[in-house]
Amino acid sequence: MMLLKQGRQWKSMCRGLILGTLLTSCMILVYSYAILPLHINLQEIPVPYSCSYHPLKSKNFYQKNDNLSAVVQGHSCSPIQDIMFMKTHKTASSTILNILFRFGEKHRLKFAFPNGRNDFYYPSPFERTQVQDYHPGMCFNIICNHMRFNYDEVRKLLPADTVYVTILRDPAYLFESSFHYFGSVIPLTWKITADDTLAEFLRDPWHYYDPSGYNAHYLKNLLFFDFGYDNNMNPENISVREYIENIDKRFHFVMILEYFDESLILLKDILCWDMADILYFKLNARKDSIVSRLSGDLYSKATEWNKIDSKLYQYFNASFWRKVEAYGWDRMRKDVAELRQRNNEMRAICIDGGQAVDADAIQESSMRPWQPIGEQSILGYNLKKNIHKKYVQLCRKMLTPEIQYLSELGVNLWITKLWGFARAFLKW
Repeated sequence: MMLLKQGRQWKSMCRGLILGTLLTSCMILVYSYAILPLHINLQEIPVPYSCSYHPLKSKNFYQKNDNLSAVVQGHSCSPIQDIMFMKTHKTASSTILNILFRFGEKHRLKFAFPNGRNDFYYPSPFERTQVQDYHPGMCFNIICNHMRFNYDEVRKLLPADTVYVTILRDPAYLFESSFHYFGSVIPLTWKITADDTLAEFLRDPWHYYDPSGYNAHYLKNLLFFDFGYDNNMNPENISVREYIENIDKRFHFVMILEYFDESLILLKDILCWDMADILYFKLNARKDSIVSRLSGDLYSKATEWNKIDSKLYQYFNASFWRKVEAYGWDRMRKDVAELRQRNNEMRAICIDGGQAVDADAIQESSMRPWQPIGEQSILGYNLKKNIHKKYVQLCRKMLTPEIQYLSELGVNLWITKLWGFARAFLKW
């Protein structure tokens, strides 16, 4: 009986894969005929020093170190508007995108958005030609969608005063989240028959893992891969340290998910923003992510399996706390308390029931977040009725999921939407 059930599951999965492959092929064919070839003369047309209405007074006004705030103490500042946010996977980065979208709208900034979908053709390395309506010399304020980072291409797209920001997460917990979220699109995991697939994989990773496997990057050192490096390097290779230091040179600030509110306070200080600019609700959260399934032994195995990411995390976790110390412990506690109080006030104003709900309990389709294949595991929110007119627009924007917000900002998401229709048809 068990074998018959498994056989039906495999038959159903194979049928879906065949249909999905055919549909994807058709989409690519339609895209190739529907969209005129992009012929861009990529001669180096200089991007202006700043795309901001209030550029920094000099290139050295932002001081990137652990001992001073971004704005030289004792000097007034204007909000920084030229920002590169490197959106890593499974790190609450969708919540940060919502903050950036709202800030960009408020100040009428120009975003560099992907063309046709909600990422820059990840996992392919980023290229400027992937930007919607791009032409050399264009001035963009913010770029923040998923990409595989390619500094040489990114820096030619953005002005010289751009502040580079990203976020990291404890690699063991990131691996757990990635393993479950992307498992249905990683064929390497399909042959795991144990009830606890994660524990079985970590028992003997190389029995299941193949570096050349489709979507294999989701299973090992995903952070390092997102930054554009080889996630299958020997962790003891001397180049690993060199690459981590390169990331440190290129990014002005690296946030830490486990200290999200503290990270936002430091980000606010670096960007010279107001507290109102960083208010947030947690978006794109899994309903079963409150308590980790990783025991002490599994945590150690996951950490060792993602050893390069662990080195990356340890390096920037240390620099993060040096920044907190420079900011001031008492000042940090006070500001974090204020942020949480104001978030709670907005929660009471905006959210029906005061908390996130399962996907099938979300009343408005415009508030339903994108779901992983075969699951309805991502939580969302219901907007309160009869919100005071002062807060209606802000509440809706704070609660709007990433895909819907991108559409509101004018992003052409036809590939993402067509894929969504296909998934609904195939009941994925």
